[in-house]
Amino acid sequence: RKSIDGMPSILSSIPMFVEPFFLSPYSVNDVSGLADCLNGKGYETAFFHGAERGSMGFMAFARATKFKEYYGREDFVADPRTKGDAEYDGWWGISDEPFMQYMCQKITDMKQPFMTALFTLSSHHPFRVPDAYKDVFKNEDPEMEIYPVIRYTDMALQHFFESAKKQPWYENTIFAITSDHTNMTKYQHYRTDIGGFASPVIFYDPSGEMGEGMVDAIAQQTDIMPTILEHLGYDLPYLSFGVDLLTTPAEDTWAVNYLNGIYQYVKHGHILQFDGQRTCGVYALTDSLMKTNMMGKVAEQPQMERELKAIIQQYMERMTQNRLIIKN
Repeated sequence: RKSIDGMPSILSSIPMFVEPFFLSPYSVNDVSGLADCLNGKGYETAFFHGAERGSMGFMAFARATKFKEYYGREDFVADPRTKGDAEYDGWWGISDEPFMQYMCQKITDMKQPFMTALFTLSSHHPFRVPDAYKDVFKNEDPEMEIYPVIRYTDMALQHFFESAKKQPWYENTIFAITSDHTNMTKYQHYRTDIGGFASPVIFYDPSGEMGEGMVDAIAQQTDIMPTILEHLGYDLPYLSFGVDLLTTPAEDTWAVNYLNGIYQYVKHGHILQFDGQRTCGVYALTDSLMKTNMMGKVAEQPQMERELKAIIQQYMERMTQNRLIIKN
């Protein structure tokens, strides 16, 4: 639900339970992730964020998960190929379009194979579109001030891919696109307890080796790391609170999240809500507005309770005992 929850989930397959990993006493734990795993296989790794170094605690987490390089606003400004602070958005950092182009250039400078991560910032409050595009992306809906800047970020992604297609690494690169969290919406089914977690997860492989079309399964941000590692043929043990979406049968996929003291577990066509002691709600996934509580009436409820308790136990014990890394 917050930006600081996204990075551990996406890059280290660690969900947010109770409090953000960044802010918990266990943030000093040994922790692995995509960068750490792939460093050992000879990959160059780098994290990109257009804000000042240290902003949001991202640089600290990038270092903890063994990213070899970190590039922020200061690095962008120092690169003679950019327009420097002329691209500053006046609030967060460097606007998405120029920073994505900078990342494309930096990736081309890197030795292959590589693994990089980018946290964009333009689509965050106060939702400022760069001056050059204010007449292109106008705010025509006062209730949805995020719309223009989302269209701007979408355009920035388009321009990034246009540049990336010209690079020698493009055809042999897997792109994973997701959001750190959801935001304002007009649709009621995205305002429910579970709808507020409906982030997109997109894998794009220009080579076509990952396959095409939709994966008809339940998915979560913590699935991104195992899906990529398994597709790459990674052969060492690692910790993950997710599954490989490309090979796991749909009935075995699941999602878990935490909101205001309630754990939500999605599997077997249902959403189970658990307060840490007992189940307090069960809803059908097809009940998009979560109007009908089916607690006690769903055959899978006991199994879902056991599975969720096991996930919580694994998380809590590994956090408190500093066992987030699998010893090879």
